[in-house]
Amino acid sequence: MSVSVDAVKELRAMTFSSIAHCREALQENNGDIKKAAAWLRKRGLEIAAKKQGRAAKEGRIEAYVHFGNKIGVLLEVNCESDFVARNEDFVQFTKDLAMQIAASSPEYVRKEDIPEERLTQEGKKEEFIKAHCLLEQAFIKDSSISIEDYLGDIVAKLGENIVVRRFVRYKIGE
Repeated sequence: MSVSVDAVKELRAMTFSSIAHCREALQENNGDIKKAAAWLRKRGLEIAAKKQGRAAKEGRIEAYVHFGNKIGVLLEVNCESDFVARNEDFVQFTKDLAMQIAASSPEYVRKEDIPEERLTQEGKKEEFIKAHCLLEQAFIKDSSISIEDYLGDIVAKLGENIVVRRFVRYKIGE
């Protein structure tokens, strides 16, 4: 099936994937942009899962101070090479994560980080996990995807293992 250039551009703007990946996704999904975007996210998560075993010893520390200087975030995100750590997409990813943390105040990076005794105290575990784990939260700039989906997209685009290592959120009076 032939895919229009406009459809590829639109999908690329939505997903930040390469032109070749966008074209392939549109061909696999008969030109349906929404299905192609979902297909790319799934593929990105599969690629990310394959790369998880690789060492991520480079990266960047991102600092974010919210307007009014009442909330601040320090965030460590690791990758495999300093080349990727300086990449514009990686830098934007870390900035977006820092803003996400400032806005939604998660307590944990991933659900595996929650102590078992804390999880057993909660009545609605899934809601608690989605509210308190960074990777499970809906992305504030695009609520149709989670932070984990966004991470998968970045891993697929940059081709390296990327790990959200840790963060600290400060708020005046807390």
